[in-house]
Amino acid sequence: MQSLELVKEYYACFNRKDWAGMLALLDENIRHEPNQGEARIGLALYEQFLQHMDETYEESLTDMVFLSEATGTRFACEFVVNGIYKKGEEGLPPARNQTYVLPAGAFLEVKNGKITRVTTYYNLPLWIQLVS
Repeated sequence: MQSLELVKEYYACFNRKDWAGMLALLDENIRHEPNQGEARIGLALYEQFLQHMDETYEESLTDMVFLSEATGTRFACEFVVNGIYKKGEEGLPPARNQTYVLPAGAFLEVKNGKITRVTTYYNLPLWIQLVS
C-alpha cells in the first residue's frame, strides 16, 4: 500500500470505528501528539487513547483533504469533526450528548509502511463554546 493510501485507510478505519484496523496501520513506537497534553509513545498508549475517545465522544470525519510532500513520508489532512460529547471530562463542560461540528487537521509521518506519527490540531476554545 502506498503511503498516501495508508493515511487514507487510517481515516477510513476511524470513520468505521475499526480501532483494530487503525492500530494495525501504526508503527509499534507510534508518536501521538494530541492537541492538548503530552505526547504518547507506543501502541499500548494509543490504544488506551482510542478507548477513552470511544467512551467519551461519538465522532465521524467529513470534508477530508489529504496533502503529501515530495518524499511521500509526511502528510497533512484537513477535515471536519462531526461529533457528540457523550461523557464529561475533567476541566471541560459537562456532557449532555451535545453535538458539534469542528474544523481540525492532522500531520502524519509514514516510514517502512507504517504510520509513525500523528499530530492533531483543533480550536479547543471553539469546541468548548460549541458544547457549552
